[in-house]
Amino acid sequence: MKKLVDSYKRQIKYLRISVTDRCNLRCLYCMPAEGVKLAPPDSILRYEEILRVARLAVEYGVTSIRVTGGEPLVRKGIVDFIGELSGLRGLEDISITTNGVVLSEFAAPLKKAGLNRVNVSLDSLKKDRFAKVTRGDKLGAVLKGLDEAHAAGLRPVKINMVVIKGFNDDEIVDFARISINKPFHVRFIEYMPFNTEEGWDREKCISADEIRDIIAGELDLEPINERGAGAGPARRFKVKGGLGELGFISPVTQHFCGECNRLRLTADGKIRACLFSDTEVDLREALRNGSGDSVIKDLLFRSVMEKPAGHQINENIFKKCARTMSLIGG
Repeated sequence: MKKLVDSYKRQIKYLRISVTDRCNLRCLYCMPAEGVKLAPPDSILRYEEILRVARLAVEYGVTSIRVTGGEPLVRKGIVDFIGELSGLRGLEDISITTNGVVLSEFAAPLKKAGLNRVNVSLDSLKKDRFAKVTRGDKLGAVLKGLDEAHAAGLRPVKINMVVIKGFNDDEIVDFARISINKPFHVRFIEYMPFNTEEGWDREKCISADEIRDIIAGELDLEPINERGAGAGPARRFKVKGGLGELGFISPVTQHFCGECNRLRLTADGKIRACLFSDTEVDLREALRNGSGDSVIKDLLFRSVMEKPAGHQINENIFKKCARTMSLIGG
């Protein structure tokens, strides 16, 4: 069977699927307080349409699928959908990215349905600050969700912290300490350029190397060299004697485009081969006009061949995505 391989010889093995553009938070770096203009309900792919795309992607080499949003857990039927995904022969790994607000309710059912692991977006451990950045007083619910996810057997439970200078960089070591007494994987992510209410300021981006140095100044770090499940682009370390691990992701200062193996399916049926490129291939029309699998396959291969060599964040010609992260899929 022919594999999804782009013009730079990168084989696509990872598909990120957004199932909704709805969210129960209004994070500052994602959307304005009033939210964003939501896609009409009939423009959002139905689960059976998503499953069709996923089935074909797996047939052509995709082995890992991450379900995102918006907030994926606000879409009705998400547990059954995960169950359907888990039945795809050849799919080795299913994960989900969530803000964690309702994770405590869903963790056990999701695990039973076939979910392997979970990433929780969390940018502050301070109640007031969390409320400010998310415009929602739900920190307690998120922390409970983390514990419930681990108790349900989801492995690993990852925490994604986007580090923003002048906002939460004073909490870097606090986040690292989480991995000492709990087997959580804490991932520090450089602040990336998206269309946001406040706009992206390059000066607010702290490099992954700087973040690691801040932690190493207070904690004894050891490198992890082996590849773990879903390690992705993170450079991995652990605090000596700790139960969990730390990961440092540097999309701005040390991009990993040369090893990028992913596609994204937006909630409204567009395939994006690069997060920072507005080039999209429309699958929804073909899915709804009676086209056969061969047409969908050809569109998948076309999107792969349009995948650029890399983003251009650090070049003068770079421009931010026209769509917000809530629309693209986290």
